[in-house]
Amino acid sequence: MSGPIAIATGGTGGHVFPALAVARTLRALGHAVVLTSDARGLHWLAGENAVFELPSASPSGPLRRRLFALAALVRGALRAYRLYGELQPAAAAAFGGYASFPAALAARMRGIPLVVHEQNAVLGRANRIAARFARWLLLTFADTEGVPPSLRARSMVTGNPVRPDFLGEFSPPPAHGRLRLLVIGGSQGARRLGELVPAAVADLPEGMRRQLVLWMQVRAEQCATVAAGLAHCGLAELEVRPFFDDLARRLACADLVVARAGASTLAELLATGRPSILIPYPFAADDHQTANALRLARAGAAICLSEAELTSQRLASEMAALLGHPERREAMRQKALALARPDAALHIARILVSLLPAEASP
Repeated sequence: MSGPIAIATGGTGGHVFPALAVARTLRALGHAVVLTSDARGLHWLAGENAVFELPSASPSGPLRRRLFALAALVRGALRAYRLYGELQPAAAAAFGGYASFPAALAARMRGIPLVVHEQNAVLGRANRIAARFARWLLLTFADTEGVPPSLRARSMVTGNPVRPDFLGEFSPPPAHGRLRLLVIGGSQGARRLGELVPAAVADLPEGMRRQLVLWMQVRAEQCATVAAGLAHCGLAELEVRPFFDDLARRLACADLVVARAGASTLAELLATGRPSILIPYPFAADDHQTANALRLARAGAAICLSEAELTSQRLASEMAALLGHPERREAMRQKALALARPDAALHIARILVSLLPAEASP
């Protein structure tokens, strides 16, 4: 009996969610799985079995900070090397983010076959290195930027896995003449949306505001201010929260979504076929959110607006144009569904299973 499949992930939700989707798929197929991440990732992995923390830090910023991060990554690699020596994984996957790199390096040192998954439309910095010694580089987008020619032969497009809640047939309840707008800022960039969107909603036509059900996710410290500012807009319904536990349900019900352009957000929008206005977070590494959003916009599945040039009046105009024209939203919905890859988790799981020794099949 061979060892488990080891899955390493960065610490943000955008890295953890696809890794977790693949881990659960592998377990459903009968394979043992171990997960590694840093302290941030463990927050998202609470309640999962066989989860291990590895030291890591982002190797960016001033020299002193970079040296500290390098030391942490070395400690993480040594800990992962010992862990893999004890657990004897038969295959490994890295889902990007600097917290995944120590485990990817340990897999290389132990001779464990490795695959690397890139969620974004720009190859991430940790993945650029790890992919050099991986069997496969798995991509969300066929035209992912930053993939060197030497890796193209070992690249495969799988899409980005989403959590099971976002898959399946969705039947939103009757709207009863209302328009449902969902605003989600993601783990980064919610603050600016919390400033832009209320002003844009106030600029919508009065009749449209009376129809509007607004569900808005903002930073916890903004909730009271944003809710108070929107209370005088005459909305049909308003809910402002720092986090929605039932995001899949709200996403499935939304007539329009305003969001950042993180990889997991986009995968969920595509899986549920939601028309969207995307405002990329301008400080994302390598501006990957803009690259992500442009892939959807060029396909007609979303509208991409640059934050640097965005005003509340422009945002109000774009929202009104979509909320007031259901045929445009339906066309965007169809384009989004055409881009979706609902089998991404299963596809990646099968690639990992193919790397196992023959006797490892359950």
